[in-house]
Amino acid sequence: MTITILDGGMGQELIHRSGSKPTPLWSTQIMIDSPHLVRDIHADYFAAGADIATTNTYAIHRDRLAGTAFEDRFEDLHRTALDMALAARDAHGSGQVAGAIGPLGASYRSDLQPPHDIAVARMAEVVTLIAPDCDMLLFETVISAAQTRAALEATRGVGKPLWIAFSVDDEDGSRLRSGEALSDAVALCGDADVLLANCSAPEAMPAAIDILKASGKPVGAYANAFTQITKDFLKDKSTVESLSARRDMGPETYADHAATWKNHGATILGGCCETGPAHIAELARRCARD
Repeated sequence: MTITILDGGMGQELIHRSGSKPTPLWSTQIMIDSPHLVRDIHADYFAAGADIATTNTYAIHRDRLAGTAFEDRFEDLHRTALDMALAARDAHGSGQVAGAIGPLGASYRSDLQPPHDIAVARMAEVVTLIAPDCDMLLFETVISAAQTRAALEATRGVGKPLWIAFSVDDEDGSRLRSGEALSDAVALCGDADVLLANCSAPEAMPAAIDILKASGKPVGAYANAFTQITKDFLKDKSTVESLSARRDMGPETYADHAATWKNHGATILGGCCETGPAHIAELARRCARD
């Protein structure tokens, strides 16, 4: 079985390397201050064995930039993120680039999704900016049927493969974080090319993969290594200071979980928040051995 290796987390890795205090702009703020760190992290993931670099565009939305000093840098920030991923790929000599698009409003907050037409327009604006330089478009941390519909409509006719990554309940991988059944969102995804589970507890992934693979599409998973998604993190303008890393999720333990996902049918494996190049290196090593 051929396994595609995704990269690992970007935002937390940037915070760790920069020594900066987390802000609501998260990885975007650090990219503004130190863009070379984004390139270096992409390069380290490629060196670790990743096949795909995920652009640092997850949190670059107009609603997240609103009220900051960077409201007028929407296009410029996307360009910087793309350039850093492309530079790392070119230096490595191989690999692909996935254009990341995160949720509008905030992660894990289905209540902040704007009305459908507005959501589609905002997502489509990002798609138009990044699609020409990407091998695929990756909607990450999708937690509701409404977000799924908007992503599908925003990419209609773009001509790039569409990957959708759902974030599921940490204790019940059959449900989205909105409480809706994952199967209901999957049923909407006829036009998607790949379905994934992301930014959820490693233990929730097997149940999610079982539902995703019923679609007949390639499936995969990349979990986070947070202890839990706290109530403080779900507040407006939160930062990752509200979250803590698990102490039991080093590279070997994480790869053990990924082996289970593989046994459930995942052919695309990677890492999300609080995973780094060492986690991806262990994943790549085991997949090459298998």
